[in-house]
Amino acid sequence: MRVALALSLLAALLSGCASHPRDPDGVWINQAAIDAAVKGGNLRQALLANGPNLEWQINTKAGQASFSNGFELGEGKITSAADGKYHIEFYGHSFEELKIKGDDLTQAASDSGPEQHFVQPKEPSPAGAPPGSSFEKALYTAYMGGKWKITDGEGAGSTVQFHPDGSVDGLPGNDRYALCLAGDCAAMSSENDSLWLEKNKHGNAWIFMRKGDKLEILQAMNQAGADDMPDLHPGPRKWLLERD
Repeated sequence: MRVALALSLLAALLSGCASHPRDPDGVWINQAAIDAAVKGGNLRQALLANGPNLEWQINTKAGQASFSNGFELGEGKITSAADGKYHIEFYGHSFEELKIKGDDLTQAASDSGPEQHFVQPKEPSPAGAPPGSSFEKALYTAYMGGKWKITDGEGAGSTVQFHPDGSVDGLPGNDRYALCLAGDCAAMSSENDSLWLEKNKHGNAWIFMRKGDKLEILQAMNQAGADDMPDLHPGPRKWLLERD
């Protein structure tokens, strides 16, 4: 009798869990894109191959969901939600379907892109942070984290650290950096990866090439006319860094 009662209670508990999918509220990031980037090769190709969206923010209480692709922000309205499935409407003419299963948020394939998968970050950005910042923080940690040694260029022998908040220590003449993920900076550098380096809010774009634990930072040479959008190509190497 006691065994039967215990089994019935367990069954009720399990069925109750199954009928209440995981709370989707909060930030979800495209970890697959980060993992692909860390393996090496071209950063933006890795993001495009696993994107285009890099982060979702969901607020079921407000009935809102938004995505960031590293350049644009799409703000949508949750028009239906049932059994872990969410229908998101954007501006009344485009839609996205999201589904929560376990620790995974799946964005269904649509006219805007292929099926994509997202997870909640271990260390999300603080409340009120700009959209996309949690993805950027996770990418910077995985892709640029650790200690790098300048093996060629100004400051040779020094240790450089790129921090998740976009600050950088030890790179001569610079205190901030930003990786180009999409948008105008991507259009200007064509198939090349680029980053922005600055000090005291004054800086320039640079081309970079990362292969494993080696990072080359090259001057960005503009081949466009004075009145045209910049067309940046790799120039002379400024620094070669190797990660410990």
